[in-house]
Amino acid sequence: MCYCASLPSIPTTTRVVILQHPRERDMPIGTARMAKLCLPSAELHVSHHWDDHAALRAALGDPARPPILLYPGEGAKNILTEPPAGPVTLVVVDGTWSQAKVLVRDSTILRTLPRYAFAAPELSRYRIRKEPRAEYCSTIEALMHVLGVLERDPPRFRALLAPFEAMIDAQLAAQQRAPKREGVRQLVRGKRSPLVPTMITDALARWADLLCVVGEANAFPYLQDGRAKQPDELVHWLAYRPADGSRFEAVIAPRGELAPSTAFHLQLGADELHAGESPDAALAAFAAFLRPTDVACTWGHHGTTLWGAGGGTLPADRLDLRDATRRRVNRATPDQRVGSLESYARTLGPTTPPIGRGRGGERLAMLAAIVRSWREATHNDG
Repeated sequence: MCYCASLPSIPTTTRVVILQHPRERDMPIGTARMAKLCLPSAELHVSHHWDDHAALRAALGDPARPPILLYPGEGAKNILTEPPAGPVTLVVVDGTWSQAKVLVRDSTILRTLPRYAFAAPELSRYRIRKEPRAEYCSTIEALMHVLGVLERDPPRFRALLAPFEAMIDAQLAAQQRAPKREGVRQLVRGKRSPLVPTMITDALARWADLLCVVGEANAFPYLQDGRAKQPDELVHWLAYRPADGSRFEAVIAPRGELAPSTAFHLQLGADELHAGESPDAALAAFAAFLRPTDVACTWGHHGTTLWGAGGGTLPADRLDLRDATRRRVNRATPDQRVGSLESYARTLGPTTPPIGRGRGGERLAMLAAIVRSWREATHNDG
């Protein structure tokens, strides 16, 4: 549906920077893009990785408008009662609460920003999507409340709700016109989605270039405020090319203290981890192993984020198999969870032998099994 006729144009002194989780980009009832259309000077960026994001660094470097992060947590000030004194760059994270938590947790830059939060002074109007708690609200509602305070003009920013309400009203009207549940089931059965989405077939077309990659971390438990005793660090890095069987593996000695559960979790001995090679040696060896045409296939992005943060080289082309699996399993609802790598791999058949040591070797074999099964499915469909 189109809500263009309801879009206001509201200039702001505040520099608004919206950081969106990639999974939220395709949500048809999301509000970040709507907010960007209403705020002509706002920026909307989509990524998993923010520490090396050039546009974000440029936005945070505005000396006339120092940055603040709108995100709850320990030490966060109530922005409705203690707003900053002058113009600011307002950084807003867009996604589900679990997605937002991961984006902030995994970014050194975001974690170091002054933090502000608030409890919504009125109930959310998001009648087609349930918030986890009564005081939570959508991204566009949050901007309505916060910009009203920062710009000292709350009534002006209530206009942000016009397209929001138009979208919700249209969705509710469509629900009333929709066929009954059984009819919907029959419609879905009669019109099957393609077995393998385009993002997968495009990658499989480059079969010789696919490189399955797994990174395992030395990680202390995260506390309630999203911080840990020490930052996560990569200690096991593995890669495998299903097309020719070439493989890479490095156990990397931890720089910091070894977390109590790391050896058990990674199925590697503590002595083996401490005896690992230096990070510089592992980085250099993997750079020599890489090919310019490689497409890195991962399950999620935590390991590759740590590898890149440590100075590691990564292929420019990547495929997040977790995201691709979610779309393949249920293309009608792209935000559907698919569970862990282990649980999904079990649906494909018997466990394949590990490709490397410990848990990392087992997970690498699972990634290889997934891309092989997709390749077979693509050939069968063809």
